[in-house]
Amino acid sequence: MNARSQVFDLTMEGLQVDEAVTTIFQTVLFHRCLGKFMYTGDAQYSIGTVGYTDVDCNFIDFTYVCCTSDSLTHKVKRAINLFSEKLRSNESCGSGQISLEFFQKKKNRWPFSQESIPWEVWTVHLDLIKHENEDERQLCRENVSDLLTEKVIYITELMNRHDYVPKTPSQSELDLIFDTSFPDVQPYLFKFDYSTSGSAAPSMGNAMKKIIKETLAM
Repeated sequence: MNARSQVFDLTMEGLQVDEAVTTIFQTVLFHRCLGKFMYTGDAQYSIGTVGYTDVDCNFIDFTYVCCTSDSLTHKVKRAINLFSEKLRSNESCGSGQISLEFFQKKKNRWPFSQESIPWEVWTVHLDLIKHENEDERQLCRENVSDLLTEKVIYITELMNRHDYVPKTPSQSELDLIFDTSFPDVQPYLFKFDYSTSGSAAPSMGNAMKKIIKETLAM
C-alpha cells in the first residue's frame, strides 16, 4: 500500500518553529482522532466525544484548534521540541524536516514481529532565517501567519475527501489501528520522525524569495 504524502515548505525564525509545526500537526491530529471506543461485544461499540481547545500562538499571529487532551498535547509538544532544539543547535545548519506518520500494524506468524504499514505521512520542511531589524521580523511574522492560514485550510479540504483510512476493527484488533494509550482520545496510530542538515542560516533576501515563492505556489 502506498502512503499518501503531503509536504509543506516553510521559512521562519527559530522561535517560531515549535508553534508553526504544532499548528500543522495538531490540525491534522484533530481530524485523525476519535473518542474512546466502548465495546459491548467484539464488533459492537459506541464512540465517545472529543473536546476541542483554541490555542493562541505567542510568536505567530495565529490561533489553532486542537483536541482537548493533555496527554496528547504533551506527546506532540515533546516530539516537536526535540526537533526544534536540534534544528536551532550549533550542530544544525538551519534546515531540517519533521514528519507525522500514520500507520497500521499487521500481525505476522510466529516468530516474526508485527509489521508497521504507513498509510499517510505529513512532512514539514523548515529553513531558518535571521533578521537584522524589527521591520524584517514583523514582515516575516505576517507572512508565516498567512501561510499557516492557507495550510490549515488546505488540510481541512483534504480531510473532507473520501480517502483511505483503516477500517474500524473488532475489539481484539483495536490496537492494530488505534493508539489506545490516551485516556480521553483515540487517535490512529502515529509516530514522529525528523532530520536536520546544515548550512548557514540564509539572509533576509534569500528568505523572502522563498516566502514569495511559497506564496505564489499556493
